[in-house]
Amino acid sequence: MLPGMAASASAPGHLLVDRELRALLGAAIAAEPAVAPEQVQASSVDLRLGGEAFRLRAGFLPGTGSIEDRLAELQLERLDLAGGAVLERGAVYLVPLLECLDLPADVAASFNPRSSAGRCDLFCRVLVPGNPRFNEAPCGWSGRPWLEIAPLSFPTRLARGDRLAQVRLSRGTALLSDAELRQVYRETPLCFGPDGPLPYERVRFDAAGGIELQLGLAGRDPAGWRARAAAPALDFAAEAVHEMRDYWEPVAAPRGRCILEPGGFYLFASRERVFVPPALAAEMLPIDTGLGELRNNYAGFFDNGFGRARGTDRGAGTPAVLEVRAHDVPFLVEDGQVFFRLRYFRAGGRPERLYAEGRVGGSYRDQDLTPARCFRPPGGGR
Repeated sequence: MLPGMAASASAPGHLLVDRELRALLGAAIAAEPAVAPEQVQASSVDLRLGGEAFRLRAGFLPGTGSIEDRLAELQLERLDLAGGAVLERGAVYLVPLLECLDLPADVAASFNPRSSAGRCDLFCRVLVPGNPRFNEAPCGWSGRPWLEIAPLSFPTRLARGDRLAQVRLSRGTALLSDAELRQVYRETPLCFGPDGPLPYERVRFDAAGGIELQLGLAGRDPAGWRARAAAPALDFAAEAVHEMRDYWEPVAAPRGRCILEPGGFYLFASRERVFVPPALAAEMLPIDTGLGELRNNYAGFFDNGFGRARGTDRGAGTPAVLEVRAHDVPFLVEDGQVFFRLRYFRAGGRPERLYAEGRVGGSYRDQDLTPARCFRPPGGGR
């Protein structure tokens, strides 16, 4: 059986899948109200906002001091999220999450923003009291995580219970090595082009155990979307309520090229279609700063089964949506430019429900250049 595809308890390490995650609810992951079934994904659990948000003078890195001590020093305003409140563009907020963790001694946690948060340009990262690194909790950690939120493009209405982040739990080292990833690809293609699976010889494997993938501009109209500088507040949790062009302007790419303006926030799509086999999960990594003055991919986790052909466990591939911000200077990007990396993780076997199966509300399984769920499709309709 292929490395990374095995459902063996003796594997060197793995992400916990839905049946394992559900077994930990009420103990390792507890909340009031209790975690709902729809929060449990193939190999992650959605986390909910608590009832209050604290506007801060500055974000901070948790260390030996308590979160409450930092709040006393940095707090500017308290917002009640019970009925919803608008978080202002450019401000920094801290929100306690409803879920508390009490991790077993052999289980660690990693956090990331959900896709819709990234596509609304909500910068999010999880603070774990006592741990001096964002977005992770060590084995055996116990306590309540907090979520830092900074709306960077749009003022955004949020409410208690909204789900902006998710947690993954792992035992041991789940990341596939370069050799394991190459072996998986030989047996199960993970990237697809217009003519089907990309041959192994054409895939760019990096030295860190990932696959380098490209920006797709040619053949798309528009080639991307750019956030408007002055837009009304958006309602994050609503579905298909906002007109796309009230918040975004289309980006053209004549001859497969366009120039990104400093500070602009863009949505693009990958040139390749990607596939995550049922017994693996994947993470999209920010672009290497050596490749350009860009920052991309606020949200980059793909649950098991992303990009599979409907009704099967085989790959068909789905484009990845790229959230991109240009930094200090205008920057030219081109179709086919290496733009992001994908690395794969061993999971604890095939989940009971793969990505998008049994999901309440929409998913991004058929996405191309797809905005967040709160926007109506650019062509109209719901």
